[in-house]
Amino acid sequence: MNFKEIHIGSLIHQRVAESQIKLPRICLFFQYSEEEIEHMYTQKDLSTDMLLRWSKLLKYDFFRLYTQHLILYSPPSAFDPVPRQTQLPLFRKSIYTKEVIDFILNQFLSKKMTKDEIIDRYKIPKTTLNKWLLKHTEQKK
Repeated sequence: MNFKEIHIGSLIHQRVAESQIKLPRICLFFQYSEEEIEHMYTQKDLSTDMLLRWSKLLKYDFFRLYTQHLILYSPPSAFDPVPRQTQLPLFRKSIYTKEVIDFILNQFLSKKMTKDEIIDRYKIPKTTLNKWLLKHTEQKK
């Protein structure tokens, strides 16, 4: 999966095919015509409300695709020792999917990046990276 370029419509269409959900059921769920549903499959992006509805119908978290994009491609931010006040929820951990872990391990194992480069670029704790490497080598045995 290429997390750099996300075409959400085609990914939704792929999930619909995998789930074998019939178009009339989808139309009933959304209260849209077949043409409107087919048009969504061609869209590069959709509103968050629409994406939430697709996620519920298809039982798949499409938002996580964008989370993975942020983990892999967002620029490193400067360290802010004083946390800013916010009313928004704060999340303690980043979400690392198997695809992201495999991508990062591949960067190290193929010698494209060193451990330090991975830690600096992707802001992954050293202990987390070491646990992934240990688990990966145990799985190979």
